[in-house]
Amino acid sequence: MLVWERPEPRDRPTPVPLSRERIVQAAIGLADADGLDAVSLRKVAAALGAGPMRLYGYIATKEELLDLMVDAVYAEIRPSGDGWRAVLRSLAEDIRQAAARHEWFADLIGGRPQLGPDALAAGEAVLAAMGDVGLDTVVPAVAAVNAYVIGAVRREVTERRAERTSGLDKEQWQRAFGPYLERAFATGRFPALASVVRDGPHLDADQTFRTGLEFVLDGIEARIAR
Repeated sequence: MLVWERPEPRDRPTPVPLSRERIVQAAIGLADADGLDAVSLRKVAAALGAGPMRLYGYIATKEELLDLMVDAVYAEIRPSGDGWRAVLRSLAEDIRQAAARHEWFADLIGGRPQLGPDALAAGEAVLAAMGDVGLDTVVPAVAAVNAYVIGAVRREVTERRAERTSGLDKEQWQRAFGPYLERAFATGRFPALASVVRDGPHLDADQTFRTGLEFVLDGIEARIAR
């Protein structure tokens, strides 16, 4: 029986009351502070002041715990809006904001579909908003938005981690590598790249994300119109 359907143990008098919700929230707190490496059933039990074996009555494996953590974040993702375009935009923004609050979330999405109740609710809201658009368009359209968002969010998370590791923010990194690029461009071997770096738009993270998302939505709209 999957963890979503498996009953929790009965409450019993203990110095430290437990529930799946308390366990999951404690695990999220550890992951938010120190990443997924900080999450294990033993460490979560220690954070709750409980014995590790007690947690196994609620959660059988670390994989189940990670699934529950992801679904708890999906509870923060509530796509809404008037029409399919607004709802897909809302989905993208909500996922991005959730990953900003829970950086580890970006590491756990993008593989097999998430099947927890809150993830299913988010998916239902998106698919219901597609109205009478045919499934042959709906399925790849939603997949395209998800692929774009996951890729964009992971790039942003990677950038933040690089800043922490290197101690250089984006502008400092650009200044450090600028002389090397100028020498490379001076060879004449990379004229297209040189044009982009020197003359192209320099968008901030919000502008980059939203502009790319609109490109994807424009493509979906064109396909629906055909």
